[in-house]
Amino acid sequence: MIDIKSLKIYEKEKSLVDISLRIDKSLALVGESGSGKSLTLKALISMLPPNLKASIDIDSPKPLIRGKSISFIPQNPFTALSPMTKIKNQWFYSTQRAKELFGLLGLEFDKFNRYPPELSGGELQRVVFAMALAKEPILILLDEPTTALDPYLRGEVATLLVKLQKDLGFHMLFVTHDINLAAKICKDMLVIKSGRVVESGKSSDIMNNPKSNYTHTLISASFANREFRE
Repeated sequence: MIDIKSLKIYEKEKSLVDISLRIDKSLALVGESGSGKSLTLKALISMLPPNLKASIDIDSPKPLIRGKSISFIPQNPFTALSPMTKIKNQWFYSTQRAKELFGLLGLEFDKFNRYPPELSGGELQRVVFAMALAKEPILILLDEPTTALDPYLRGEVATLLVKLQKDLGFHMLFVTHDINLAAKICKDMLVIKSGRVVESGKSSDIMNNPKSNYTHTLISASFANREFRE
């Protein structure tokens, strides 16, 4: 259990985010663009822009340190790696560890010797996951990691994330505007608007019985987009 008792982000005297969240295995942080989701992730990895300040109170079984016990997976796998450098030369762990994780992720190991543009979107996303998992993190932060993928690959990644979290036991904070996808991946959910919590609880409970009009709107938009894509 990772208990973030308080996370506050300020710009001068203006409060942008003021939330608390408890990550018991997997938590989805859901909200529209500008709701404070990405700012929350940036605060947790100490990457806020210099004009913003954060105050964080965390209770964790082990210290959370960016680059050691926290891994970050960005939105777009196509920009996460240098396109001009082979994957093996961007890998900072043993080749044996790469073989283990590529196998776990269903990647043929010959991809290790390829350039990123030679891989499909789904393959490249799995490479990024392997890099995030290599250091055996306590917490993985995911910032809309399926945005650049087509609907089929989004579903594939969702299934993969659920399996990885179950098998490896890391904590996961999954940020997305797609509440339907969030419910498939995470057992718990926190809905935020303008940097404040609107509602929280089990993902299934929120999807089946949303308490706020804002959450109703997110659910309607998510299902409408899914129907359009399909």
